[in-house]
Amino acid sequence: MPAHHLGRTPLDTLNTFGVHAIARDLWRVHALSDLPGLVAQLQALAGPLPFVLGGGSNLLLTGDVDAPMVQVALRGFRVVRDDGKTVIVEGAAGESWDALVSWSLAAGLNGLQNLALIPGSVGAAPIQNIGAYGVELRDCFDSLDAIDLRTGCWRSFDAAECAFAYRHSVFKTPGHTHWLVCAVRFRLSRSAPLQLDYGDLRAELARTGHTAPSASDVAQAVRAIRRRKLPDPAVLGNAGSFFKNPVISAQQAAAIQSREPGLPCWPTSGSEVKVSAAWMIDQCGWKGFRDGDAGVHTAHALVLVNHGHAQGRDILALALRIRDSVHARFGVNLEPEPVILGHATL
Repeated sequence: MPAHHLGRTPLDTLNTFGVHAIARDLWRVHALSDLPGLVAQLQALAGPLPFVLGGGSNLLLTGDVDAPMVQVALRGFRVVRDDGKTVIVEGAAGESWDALVSWSLAAGLNGLQNLALIPGSVGAAPIQNIGAYGVELRDCFDSLDAIDLRTGCWRSFDAAECAFAYRHSVFKTPGHTHWLVCAVRFRLSRSAPLQLDYGDLRAELARTGHTAPSASDVAQAVRAIRRRKLPDPAVLGNAGSFFKNPVISAQQAAAIQSREPGLPCWPTSGSEVKVSAAWMIDQCGWKGFRDGDAGVHTAHALVLVNHGHAQGRDILALALRIRDSVHARFGVNLEPEPVILGHATL
C-alpha cells in the first residue's frame, strides 16, 4: 500500500515557527505497510531524496520546499523486554516525544523524565540527540529501526552506530540522510538513580518541597521550568533554542573570561569546554529585541520568535545579525540548532 500522497501542501501548521511555506510534494506515512509503496514512488521520480518532516519543531522554513517531503505518522508504544529491573520500551516515530515520556512515567519507569516537554516527534529525537537538564537521549538509548528511502532496505542501529554527539548523530552527516527512522527503543529502569545535578532543577524541586523526588516529580519540575522559560509555540511561534551552546578550547574560553568574567562554562570530555550561547547573546543586547514580527524572546535570549506574520527569511536575517554580533564581540561562532530549509540558509 502506498503512503498517502497529499501533493502540494501548505506547511504553515506543520512548523512550530508558524511561517508560511508550501511543499511541492508531500507524502504521509501511517503504517509500515505504506513504506514499500513510498520507496517505489520515490524511485520512479528519480529526483532528490525527500526531507523527512517530524513535528516541525526543529525547522525554519525560509521559502517553499521544492524537494519531496515525507511526514511520518506512525503511532504506538510497547514494552519490548522486561527483566524485572531493566525495561526496553519502543515508541513509533510519529508519536509525540512528550507523550512517550508521559507513557513511560505512567508505567513506573524512569530515564526520560529530564527530557519532558521537549517538542517534536519520537523519530526526530535521536537524529538531534535531544537533551535537557543534565540528560541527553543517548544516556538511555537502546536502538532504532530505519528504512533506506533509496532501496527499501531495513536496518537497526545501536548507540555506537548512531555516533551520538552534542545535538548530533550520524543521521545528520552526508551519506546518511537517506534513512527514515520508524521506531526507537530506550533502556529504562524502575530503580535507577535520578539525575538531579542541574541547578535550576534542584532549585525547582526545593521550591516545591520535594526532598526525595520521584521520576514523575522530576518531570513535573522540568515542565514547570520549561513553561516559565520557553514560549508555547501554539501562542508564540518558535523552535526552542535557536543556537547550540558552542564547544571551544579551554584556552579560548579562558581568554574570553579574562575579558568577560561572567561567561558561563561547562567542562566536556578532553580539553574543550561548552560556553553559554544565551549569555553571549544577552550580553550583546538581543534579549527582547524585535524587528517587525521577528524577535528574540523576552525571557530567553536563545529563543527566536515569530510575533505573528514574520516570514522565515525575516527570522533568518535576525539570526544572522545575532550570529555576527556574537562573533564580533567574543570571537565565537554560533551554529543553529534547527534545520534551515528553503531558498536561504545560515
